[in-house]
Amino acid sequence: MLIETAAYASRWRDVAPSAKALFAVAGIVASWLAQSPAALAALIAMLMLTALLAARVPLRSYIAIALPPLGFLLLSCLTMLFGPDENGHWHWTTAMLPTIQHTALRSLAMLAALLGLVLTTPLPHLLALLRRLRTPELLLDLMVLCYRMLFVLRQAWDESITAQTARLGYRNWRQAWRSTGLLAGQMAVQVWQRAAALQTAADARVYQGTLRFLPAIYPQAQRQQVIAALAGCVMLAIAVGDRL
Repeated sequence: MLIETAAYASRWRDVAPSAKALFAVAGIVASWLAQSPAALAALIAMLMLTALLAARVPLRSYIAIALPPLGFLLLSCLTMLFGPDENGHWHWTTAMLPTIQHTALRSLAMLAALLGLVLTTPLPHLLALLRRLRTPELLLDLMVLCYRMLFVLRQAWDESITAQTARLGYRNWRQAWRSTGLLAGQMAVQVWQRAAALQTAADARVYQGTLRFLPAIYPQAQRQQVIAALAGCVMLAIAVGDRL
């Protein structure tokens, strides 16, 4: 939900999704082609500054959203520091440090490219772009349903927490643990009931397997795509020049 909140508050909310996707794809390709740490660091800085300064994504939100994948990346890099010797015994080794450095920087660059796209583009705009790219309708509907169920789950959780708090369900640690257990046991039932209500509402509106949204209009789409292509060419030039 923090991602969607940042996307709707972004300065680039009304920029054509095709332009933002083009810039992100160029960043991913450039990150894959770049070899040296300096080139990868330059790409990371360019992608992050674009999101933070140009799109005006709040730094706190950017960090909060990036922390989970960064934690996974850190754990992956730490596991690469352990390796077997000639006797098959595992121990701490620094032989993989160059590989770890390259992998970490490349992953950070690709993460920055993806964050720049999702933190500036609301999901309905992304769905419209994917539909234009001939993405299967079943996949798009599954994305919408999963997206909607996140809000249903959050609403059910907040309402249950409010009700338990009003009944002094969290007045001490013992009661808090008991209330949390009861809440976890009831969440599946509540979400199931609300999902059934959503299905009933969709059937009442003659749902035929395809969810439609009002199309957004982008008067400056061509201009924005040209700017995105030029910026992407700069990143690709950095990566290709570094590779050569």
